[in-house]
Amino acid sequence: MPPISKPGMSLIAVFAVGALVLAGCSSAPEESGAEEQPAVSVPTPVAIADGPGLADAITEDAMVAHLEELEEIASANDGNRAAGTSGYDASVDYLRGKLEAAGFEVQTPEFEFDQFSVETESLSVGEQDVPVAALTYSPSTPDGGLTARVLAAPTDDSPGCEATDYDGLDVSGAIVVVDRGVCPFGTKQAVAADLGAVAVVVVNNEPGPLDGATLGDADIAQIPTGGVSQEDGPAVAAAPELTLTLDTETVTTTSRNVIAQTKTGDTDNVVVAGAHLDSVLEGPGINDNGTGVAAVLESALQLGAEPDTTNAVRFAFWGAEELGLVGSSKYVESLSEEDASNIALYLNFDMIGSPNAGYLAYDGDDSDQVGAPAGPSGSDAIERMFVERLQAEGIAAGGTDFDGRSDYGPFIAVGIPAGGVFSGADDVKTPEQAEEWGGTAGEAFDENYHTPADTLANVDREALARNASVVGFGIGTYAQSVDGPNGVPVDEARIAARSGQ
Repeated sequence: MPPISKPGMSLIAVFAVGALVLAGCSSAPEESGAEEQPAVSVPTPVAIADGPGLADAITEDAMVAHLEELEEIASANDGNRAAGTSGYDASVDYLRGKLEAAGFEVQTPEFEFDQFSVETESLSVGEQDVPVAALTYSPSTPDGGLTARVLAAPTDDSPGCEATDYDGLDVSGAIVVVDRGVCPFGTKQAVAADLGAVAVVVVNNEPGPLDGATLGDADIAQIPTGGVSQEDGPAVAAAPELTLTLDTETVTTTSRNVIAQTKTGDTDNVVVAGAHLDSVLEGPGINDNGTGVAAVLESALQLGAEPDTTNAVRFAFWGAEELGLVGSSKYVESLSEEDASNIALYLNFDMIGSPNAGYLAYDGDDSDQVGAPAGPSGSDAIERMFVERLQAEGIAAGGTDFDGRSDYGPFIAVGIPAGGVFSGADDVKTPEQAEEWGGTAGEAFDENYHTPADTLANVDREALARNASVVGFGIGTYAQSVDGPNGVPVDEARIAARSGQ
């Protein structure tokens, strides 16, 4: 998950300029240069292709087998499966081989993105060095770095998000130090730049460093921007001047999505289930997001290419999610109005085996009254379906903010209802959550998030198995019907619900 979609993102960023979509175009499999995959066994599709049937067909052993393959791919490719790398290409080949062996026609539409790298990043307060991380898309500082006076942005509910936050202050020529919060980092940077700031330093609003964050788009990156930890924030904001050095580079390259759809079922009510395939550069990405990939892949293999279902099911594995939801964004942008209308709903699965696991469903109805508002009509029903399924398994699900900070974001932006389950990233588990679900209060759901330690050894297999079953249940349920008490708008109701988007 990325910082515009979750805190902490790989220092690679993307600006996709085109993509092929399943409807209306096709692509032949590309050569990735990866070694040919061995022959794969093909599971027998479930006899009853509904929610309970598909849930029961997904086993822990099958999930672990997929994760072992993804971890081996990362190990053979510099320890990661990040977009634009050989590890990602090999991951695409693995999925394509599995899906084609199961009878699916597989497409891997390509898109371009800007690959961002950092050679040098340093910050000093006088003689004291302070750890700093360049935000993705940040321009470089001049040779030798830059030294300038500090202007601490006033602290309020939306620090640095509007020009009026700096009323009466001389921003010109200053390094602005601003707290993280509310608006995108790119907005904070743009506001400061427009007022004449020479650089921005963003202070994390929770313990720990602000690393792997992004400005969101190369086109809006105007001035050098770095991030520091909450602990270092007060000293940085109080300093009379700072010296910041960022040496960065952006190179255009390509990545791919993986798309496969059942050959049966109503194509006017397509159920899309997706998970991002890429890891960050810093690690193999087995919980984030090998677990979601394994659950969606195994659901596809168990359902089969020609299941006895009412609705068509499209399985999507997104590229460059860690770099700003790029693969899913460009896919949605490329859909025709008719193609978008034919998608009944989108189910997103991003991290389902966190070692200090939570059992969370996207808060599609905003019943928690935290953060983002309710999602498009039908998102409430999808949340209810997942909550009820977890409850049936003896698990009281919690909510997680429906803020668009994973690949469902582009779908809800065009009015497509969405939902999913999530086991938690680097947020801290509360005492109440630990009492409900077990685990350790006061520690992150996944302390290995976006690190080399995000390995199979650190996946909670019980949480993985439970959540994978829930994934299968959700896909199988909507494959048979998108109507009913937990259904989404159809026909004229769908048109009406999306007309305001």
